[in-house]
Amino acid sequence: MSVRHTLIARAMQLVAGRFAGPIPELRFTDLPGHTRTLTVPTDSGSVPCTVYEPRPEPGTQPPPVLLNLHGGGFVMRHPEQDDHICRYLAAGAGCVVVNADYATAPQHPFPTAPRQAYGVWQWLVAHSAAQGWDGTRLAVGGHSAGGSLAAGVARQARDNGTFAPLLQILDYPSTDLAKDPATKRARTGKPVISARQAALFTNVYVPRTADRLDPLASPALADDLEGLAPALVITAEFDSLRDEADDYAQALAAAGVPVTHRVMEGVDHIFTHHGPADAAKEALELMAQSLRTVFSDQHR
Repeated sequence: MSVRHTLIARAMQLVAGRFAGPIPELRFTDLPGHTRTLTVPTDSGSVPCTVYEPRPEPGTQPPPVLLNLHGGGFVMRHPEQDDHICRYLAAGAGCVVVNADYATAPQHPFPTAPRQAYGVWQWLVAHSAAQGWDGTRLAVGGHSAGGSLAAGVARQARDNGTFAPLLQILDYPSTDLAKDPATKRARTGKPVISARQAALFTNVYVPRTADRLDPLASPALADDLEGLAPALVITAEFDSLRDEADDYAQALAAAGVPVTHRVMEGVDHIFTHHGPADAAKEALELMAQSLRTVFSDQHR
């Protein structure tokens, strides 16, 4: 990892917070529910989390739980950028959403983030009942870099024989950090993620080239996908990460994993934050519907 890339990444961390919020049409601040904070201990360090709890209905069972993992190229540490998604899914799926503030590079390079994400998952499995939540109905989801981490949670749960997510939501995920970003196809002249930006993120997050072949860094490079959690994979038509995420969805299905795959037309990376609003709301409702379905099926 070069000093130059480290300095650029740290500068991006300072500036990115100004642009972390969604467009006004997607803020959903009027949705019912409330938030609180908690700190989750993991073997890779404590992880601050914001908890979004739906409005309780009289006589209802303890709510299910979604672990949300934000994006930001494994570099930007602004979980509040997903505030609107957490609010929408808490209200729309009737679940608790735990939004994890995992550690990012360059201060904490790979594999800290996937280990922390899985550590929070383990804590939810063990402690949801004590929190008044249903620890038998758990899912994980993430956006961009967070989608990669969500895939990593599903993999670590399978490999370690722990409670597996009922669903993994992979929203325009990064799935192949070993491939040269300059060779990744974008179906638009000015993609949201440029090849130069992607290269910087990869270099500071996974400075050792050999580590980029690790399935926790590059889920699409794994050759043992059988038995992973059911997946909802959402990709964006113009996204430079689309092809690798499309390929991952197809590989999961070929391995016998139940997969719902939706390519959202006419949009680019991070459209669930920056719009267009109609496409973003459609994608968020697909997530909510998928969660309602798996949580309901598990309850029955």
